[in-house]
Amino acid sequence: MPSFKTLDQADVAGKRVLVRADLNVPMKEGRVTDATRIERLAPTLKDLMAKKAKVVVLSHLDRPKGKRVPEMSLKPIAPVLGKIVGANVAFADDCIGAEAKKVVDALAPGEVALLENLRYHNGEEANDAAFIKDLAALGDIYVNDAFSAAHRAHASTEGLAHVLPAYAGRQMQAELEALTNALEKPKKPVMAIVGGAKISTKLDVLNHLVEKVDMLVIGGGMANTFLNAQGINVGKSLCERDLADTARGILAKAKKAGCEVILPTDAVVAEAFKEGAASSVVDINAVPTDKMILDVGPASVRHLESKLGACKTLLWNGPLGAFEIKPFNAGTNAIALAVAALTLKNGLVSVAGGGDTVAALNAAGVAEKLTYISTAGGAFLEWMEGKELPGVAALGK
Repeated sequence: MPSFKTLDQADVAGKRVLVRADLNVPMKEGRVTDATRIERLAPTLKDLMAKKAKVVVLSHLDRPKGKRVPEMSLKPIAPVLGKIVGANVAFADDCIGAEAKKVVDALAPGEVALLENLRYHNGEEANDAAFIKDLAALGDIYVNDAFSAAHRAHASTEGLAHVLPAYAGRQMQAELEALTNALEKPKKPVMAIVGGAKISTKLDVLNHLVEKVDMLVIGGGMANTFLNAQGINVGKSLCERDLADTARGILAKAKKAGCEVILPTDAVVAEAFKEGAASSVVDINAVPTDKMILDVGPASVRHLESKLGACKTLLWNGPLGAFEIKPFNAGTNAIALAVAALTLKNGLVSVAGGGDTVAALNAAGVAEKLTYISTAGGAFLEWMEGKELPGVAALGK
């Protein structure tokens, strides 16, 4: 991961600071339904406000594809942002041009403005030089606090870092430090839990991790593909049977790298994937042909808990079962509680990310008890794949 400058090294007093945020938050009927990403931006904005910067927030919302789509305006977010940072937030009806300049020029030191959706302009996603120049004209310093958009080489996520002095915001800094501690400079032994429905979406992740971690736990529907590849009957379970050779290849690569792959030894099975469906626990070698695996069983949970007890670092992406529906959330909940306890008592460095993972940890009531929770989706996954993230790389130049 490249070296980068933080806000501690920035002289921002009286200067216009362009902050690339990720305010791509859930909206319903013009109202913010989940303010998590806004709340995570607050430390950076409050820091800059206290240092008397003129703070100009840039963000996208959804995919308007270069057109003005009223439902994708950032305007309803301005008062929510203002409430969270404890100050009035001015709003500009555009992110470049005369309207944006007027709002930015009116800012006094310590004040904040939010500019309209960057993606109303095609130049944003095209990383267009002229659009970058128009954005840069509004600022003296660039701060990237949007790790979740750092895997995109867009004008505001990558281009601006090449034309203005560039710094990492507090959230970006925390994310990069957490990820470095989890995989690049970890305390060993290191365990990764990778779950989810299909291995086809996480092939690069699995291939990268087997050479980086000491133990790889495979859960969710992905585990069924690996079990099937070893000749184990998985009944009616979700399974990518055409990827059996691929799964065997990953197992062989793990063995060569000295990475222990942990798969379920028992499972919770049912005839239907619905709440309240009759379920039972069976040995992994005794899955009925007319049933599907929907969660790991208690023996698998106990085995995983014992392995976790010896770990110093954990990276988690993906639930172990169909956590959205009871009782198939039991395995994921049990491990979430164990991870939280080990983080508190044993100093386990626990880093988790991905939408389903965060939802599962929130459902288990332990999200705040892990070392770090990433709200990034694609960027977190690409980092786990070992890819260079353009928005991060640009900060190191």
